[in-house]
Amino acid sequence: MTRPPVSAAPLTAARHASSAAGDKPAGRVVVITSGKGGVGKTTVTASMGYGLAMRGFRTCLIDFDIGLRNLDLHLGCERRVIFDFIHVIEKNCRLNQALIKDKRLERLSLLAASQTRDKEALTEDGVEEVLDELKTQFDFILCDSPAGIESGARHAMYFADDAILVTNPEISSCRDSDKMIGFIASKSLRAKEEREPVKQRLLINRYDANRVKSDDCLSDIEEMLGLPVCGVIPESAHVLTSSNMGQPVITAEGEKAAVA
Repeated sequence: MTRPPVSAAPLTAARHASSAAGDKPAGRVVVITSGKGGVGKTTVTASMGYGLAMRGFRTCLIDFDIGLRNLDLHLGCERRVIFDFIHVIEKNCRLNQALIKDKRLERLSLLAASQTRDKEALTEDGVEEVLDELKTQFDFILCDSPAGIESGARHAMYFADDAILVTNPEISSCRDSDKMIGFIASKSLRAKEEREPVKQRLLINRYDANRVKSDDCLSDIEEMLGLPVCGVIPESAHVLTSSNMGQPVITAEGEKAAVA
């Protein structure tokens, strides 16, 4: 079964639709999440953000994994982190002081998670205030969520306009994703305010056609979870190499995972 590569089109189309409808121009908040850890959320977030910035969109990445930050490593800017997300929430610095601009792409910025605080330092009001300010400066805010529904994940999902659920083509990963779908549909701010639901899509990561037993695997996942698959990223050893070098895999010329 052939699938199109991952595309930013659904996200950009949603943003253009909001503008066409006469809504106040504002960045869209996109949460990248999953039901279990280790499926590749941070890798996806880094590459998706890089891809949007390459297309000319002002893009901010936020690491919501308080105490266990990784996104700075994937972007190769770990030595440039001075202020972080919690510093901004607690008014210990201004937002622009904490934002780290990517040296390769001017339109890409990172708001790193704290490495020394715990997840309880996140507050609903604090997160909302930061996101509201970011939406005036950026076209897209990509939230790299911890797995499951702990505090960091709940705050990341609560304010989302769009959700990308990263899953691997295995039953345990899909089952955990099902829990997240229900949480986003019922517990988000959009659900609470009875607005248009969060647009949820699946992204299949680490897909290996040689290991999948059936050509109908992707259709089965769509049917099981009730969401469309927006893209498929193939298994690739180059992903680890790129991450260790602090370079999003999308920058790897000719690599299948980068093309996806």
